Amino acid sequence: MKLAHIADPHLGIRQYHRQTSSGINQREADVAQAFRAAIDGVIAAQPDAVVVAGDLFHSVRPTNYAIVFAFRQLQRLREALPTAPVILIAGNHDTPRTVETGSILRLFEELNVDVAMDEPRRLVYPELDLSVFAVPHHAVLSADPPALQPEGSQKHQVLVAHFEVEGEYPLGHVATEYGGALVTKRELHLEDWTYVALGHYHTQHQVATNAWYAGSLDFIGPNIWGEAADESDHGSHGKGWLLVNFRTGLVERRPVPAARRVLDLEPIDAEGKSAEAVDELIAERVASIPGGISNQIVRLRVFDVPRHVAREVNHASIRAFKAQALHFRLDLRRPETHRTTGVGSPGRRQTLPELVSSYLERRPLPAELERDAFVRLGRELMESVERDLAGG
Repeated sequence: MKLAHIADPHLGIRQYHRQTSSGINQREADVAQAFRAAIDGVIAAQPDAVVVAGDLFHSVRPTNYAIVFAFRQLQRLREALPTAPVILIAGNHDTPRTVETGSILRLFEELNVDVAMDEPRRLVYPELDLSVFAVPHHAVLSADPPALQPEGSQKHQVLVAHFEVEGEYPLGHVATEYGGALVTKRELHLEDWTYVALGHYHTQHQVATNAWYAGSLDFIGPNIWGEAADESDHGSHGKGWLLVNFRTGLVERRPVPAARRVLDLEPIDAEGKSAEAVDELIAERVASIPGGISNQIVRLRVFDVPRHVAREVNHASIRAFKAQALHFRLDLRRPETHRTTGVGSPGRRQTLPELVSSYLERRPLPAELERDAFVRLGRELMESVERDLAGG
């Protein structure tokens, strides 16, 4: 028994302002291309079942192009694998805020796709000796969330869900950017499932031997630079989907070719440098990229740039970089300001980690907590928040 696990296609997303020759937002086209490649790979692998673990679309009201494209790709999948069940759950991005709004996902029931939109569904496929508990994002946030436990006598018990598993996201991530539903490992009852197919976290990531986030098929997070850095921290496996073999327990990463690179160049320290010197360093950074920046997504941070220097940098060359890349972001950061702390006494403004550390050092704690470790954890969390915000 083999299962294909796809998650977070986010069809219909629009980023930046470049369009294709057909008038489609270029990033929307990139994401569509990634989904088509994933469907190609699934068809070639011939799995016994397919799950899409949420956020098929980037919004509750996707573009017409995205709806038609998704329908055609899933239709192609059903025709190529007529006996394989296809299970689709709603993620936070494609879940309406009110019941009256309705969900576009119901459309795919016309293709004989089993869809879980608002309520969890327990789906049984006797010919495969398979039970799938399909839990959409909304169900986890309800006043009476479902118990995440298998039922029935089927040999293969699969949970498909869309939420954040506590402790599995990068330190300092902003909960609102992922949707807010949080589940502990204990609540997952991991030992009772054959496999847990998760969506919501955009980096391909193993939670347990039998539990994985498949990750998104392209970079689509609100903090694209943080997402790229997080993927690098996980080994730079690239975007893709997963093929799970229930007999052997093997989970294979199946990559999807990237439409373009997300490049975060080495930052520049511009303290004490003239505008001409900063221009030279910017040009050197851009020239150092193998293959160049053409049609890529690029960020370059320059720290300690006074306002007068920022005004005098060569904006014509920067505009040329922006025209060449799909997206070129030159992030010029002002020097840290110094303010007075206290009455009339000059001093350096405390950073957020320093403020938090100072507070935690004074806060009453239960006897069983070690203060040094508590303060250190708080400081590390705040530092990670600052890194993410700087990366935004």
